[in-house]
Amino acid sequence: MTESYVYAAARTPFGRFSGALAGVRPDDLAAMAVTGVLAKTPDLDPGAIDDVVWGNANGAGEDNRNVGRMAVLLAGLPTSVPATTVNRLCGSSLDAAIIASRAIETGDADIVLTGGVESMTRAPWVLPKPDRAHPAGDVTAVSTTLGWRLVNVRMPKEWTVSLGEANEQLADRFHIPRERQDEFAARSHNLADGAWADGFYDELVVPVELHRTGGVLARDEGIRPGSTVGKLAALKPSFRLDGTITAGNASPLSDGASAVLLGSGAAATRMGVDPLARIAGRGVYALDPQVFGFAPVEAANRALKSAGITWSDVSAVELNEAFAVQALACVDTWDVDPSIVNAKGGAIALGHPLGASGGRLLGTLAHRLVESGERWGVAAICIGVGQALAVVLENVRGTGR
Repeated sequence: MTESYVYAAARTPFGRFSGALAGVRPDDLAAMAVTGVLAKTPDLDPGAIDDVVWGNANGAGEDNRNVGRMAVLLAGLPTSVPATTVNRLCGSSLDAAIIASRAIETGDADIVLTGGVESMTRAPWVLPKPDRAHPAGDVTAVSTTLGWRLVNVRMPKEWTVSLGEANEQLADRFHIPRERQDEFAARSHNLADGAWADGFYDELVVPVELHRTGGVLARDEGIRPGSTVGKLAALKPSFRLDGTITAGNASPLSDGASAVLLGSGAAATRMGVDPLARIAGRGVYALDPQVFGFAPVEAANRALKSAGITWSDVSAVELNEAFAVQALACVDTWDVDPSIVNAKGGAIALGHPLGASGGRLLGTLAHRLVESGERWGVAAICIGVGQALAVVLENVRGTGR
């Protein structure tokens, strides 16, 4: 078997719910990410891309009918470039990269473009289709933005609690108080602001022209510079009257797209650039749906085992911050220095457009390893309905421990 490598990564800025990207269709956002990542490998003939694997969690609106294929066509790639769309909810674009890496390693493909998109602003309301003509009574429009909808009555009630209630239960189980969650959230905002100020995201983020309203969105819209525990403490709990989770210590609803270009070692000649990192290990795990926030613990442990390393070898971690409490529960359980987790900010500040977040994690991790020269990193993400994914990267550009 050959090995698979990350060659390039790019993403749009992540916009706030009903914010600057509200007027941009998700298929257009996806096309922008595709164009942005291919600009990093100008020697690559787009027609040489063997496949596109794209992530998307909703698929109920403008992102329907295989949004990955729509992105390929809208980006102007040859119609001969195929594409598929995968849905593992929040983990969709990380799943896309995992699927692509396996195709490369088995020899089924040499170059695969991966990524994902989500416009949570433009997610539609849906009506259940009646099982007979002209039914009596009213029907209710259901928002497809986030969480359970049209729930099967056979599902146990404890499985289908809201995402917020599920994480309040994690706070109870692991005794993680509100103040720790607010500290973690403030850290996320300030590290993200610092990373932008230092130019870290300049190479990763592709500005979006806002044709409807004019102007350009060039930076993640949700970052709040100067966040403090004191400011966050003023926010009211969102899910329980006496709860710990607020709008300030949970990831926001977001819009955005990400892309990661993968290839074999031999593909470097056609890419015209050297790879950034090697896909060294993968892990997937599942548990009870309401405990989804804790699932990255075992997914990452399995990815490390697959790579043949331990936490003592790891120098960088990108963990999606769906909620501060679940991120803290994972970090507390791993044998890892908390300071290496999300050192450039996380989803609480940057945003969490579901289908795009995994690609953001992977691209950020690869660039962190290149920047530091350190060798090993882990990207992990929790997934609604009780799942998680993780990937281990090995830096192939620098020499580190």
